[in-house]
Amino acid sequence: MDVFFPILFFFAVILIFFVIYQKALIRKRTSFINKYEFPKTIKSKVAQIYPHLESDELEKVIRGLREYFHLISLSQQKMVAMPSQVVDVAWHEFILYTKEYSLFCSMALGRFLHHTPAEAMKSKNEAQSGIKRAWRISCHRELINPFKPKRLPMIFALDASLRIEDGFHYELDCMKLKSSTTGGGGSDGGYCGSHIGCSSGCAGSAGNDGCSGGSGSGCGGD
Repeated sequence: MDVFFPILFFFAVILIFFVIYQKALIRKRTSFINKYEFPKTIKSKVAQIYPHLESDELEKVIRGLREYFHLISLSQQKMVAMPSQVVDVAWHEFILYTKEYSLFCSMALGRFLHHTPAEAMKSKNEAQSGIKRAWRISCHRELINPFKPKRLPMIFALDASLRIEDGFHYELDCMKLKSSTTGGGGSDGGYCGSHIGCSSGCAGSAGNDGCSGGSGSGCGGD
């Protein structure tokens, strides 16, 4: 018994220091992501694909890219789906700067974030789990009730607000979607925000909730 308490105390101290270290590491990575200056050609590429976007709207895309990396950082190395098509375009362009991207991933995430097509994921459920995780973390960051949201998280609302025709469009009013004849993303349909597990996008990695609905397509990373 005399030996037990010193051992217990030792492990308790180790655990406390580990928690303190993890919190400090998260703060450091959060600060790095917030202050990082992305290559200027990212906006140029996005503008080339979506020429209707104004300068301030292109800044919103960069904000969305920054937010996505925050979601990855907080994911505990689990897959996080990409909720925005226009942000995915920006991510693609950033990856082309191989040295910069690799260094960014090391400093911001502690690992390299790969990019994999949705078709290459192990299963449809994997993509659905990724979008659910993106939803939960986004809602947590923006103080939104994930089960009864009164607004969409920024990155989920981005494609619709920027009028991205081939983007992922989400709705809070799921009954509105039931009246849609297409049931897909883009200008003709959308995905239900409160039943977010039914849709998928692109993912980076850092179950089924019993709902039904269509799923998007895109790319992913691990």
